[in-house]
Amino acid sequence: MPRVRRIKAPHLHREIFRRIMRSPRVVEILKQLLGPGVRRHGSKLNIKAPHYGSPVEWHQDWAFSPHTNDDLAAVGIMLDDCEMDDDCEMDNGPMLVVPGSHKGPVYDHHGPDGRFCGAMDPARCDLDLSKAMPCLGKAGSVTVHHVRAVHGSATNFSGKERRFLLFQYRAADAWPLLGFAGGIEKFDELLLAGEPTLEPRLTAVPVRLPLPPAAHQGSIYENQRATGRRYFATADRAVAAE
Repeated sequence: MPRVRRIKAPHLHREIFRRIMRSPRVVEILKQLLGPGVRRHGSKLNIKAPHYGSPVEWHQDWAFSPHTNDDLAAVGIMLDDCEMDDDCEMDNGPMLVVPGSHKGPVYDHHGPDGRFCGAMDPARCDLDLSKAMPCLGKAGSVTVHHVRAVHGSATNFSGKERRFLLFQYRAADAWPLLGFAGGIEKFDELLLAGEPTLEPRLTAVPVRLPLPPAAHQGSIYENQRATGRRYFATADRAVAAE
C-alpha cells in the first residue's frame, strides 16, 4: 500500500501554487520579517495519510541550507483542518515548534556514522521538547516559522488527511553557502520583491554544514532513515505497541 509522503516543488507543477507563492499579501508579510528584498527558496507539499502519515523528527531547516545570514522563513498553509479532537488529542500530526529556539544554537544533525542525517539527537540537546507548541487551525490557516526554529511532527494516527503546503523564502541578500547551481541569472529569477544584489550580507550566525551528505538522499524522510534514533513513534511501532 504505497503512499505519497511529499510532493516536491509543487509550484513547478501547477499554476495555483505559483500564484500562492507570489501572493502580494504573503510577500508583504515577508518584507516585514526579512527586509525589502525577498527571494523564493523552495516549496513542498507534505502529505500525512490517515493512520499512517510519517513523523518528521526534530530538526532545523537551517541545518539543510545555511546561508550568509539567517533571514529565511517558511510559510505553511493548512489544506486540511488541524485541530484538537473531542478528547483534546492532536492525533493527525500537526507541526510542533519549540518557542524561542530560533534564537538558540544550531544543533548537530549528523548520525552515528558522522554523516548528515537531517535530525537532531533529543538526548544531546538542551531543549525541553515537551514545551513545543502545536500549529493548529482550520484549513486555510497560515503559519510562519524561522529557518532556525526547532520543529517536527508526529505520525498521523487519526482517520483524517493532514496536508500541509510549505513555501520557503529568503532575504534577497541571503546567499546559500553551498552555492546555487543555476547561476546568477536563475538566482535573480527567484526575486519577488526588492532589487538583486551582488553583495551578500554576512552576519555572525552559527553554521554547521550538512556534510558529508546524507547516506540516503532525497527528502527529509530519506535523510532521517540513518538517524539511528526516534523521538516520534512510527505507525508500525504504534500498531506493535497495541
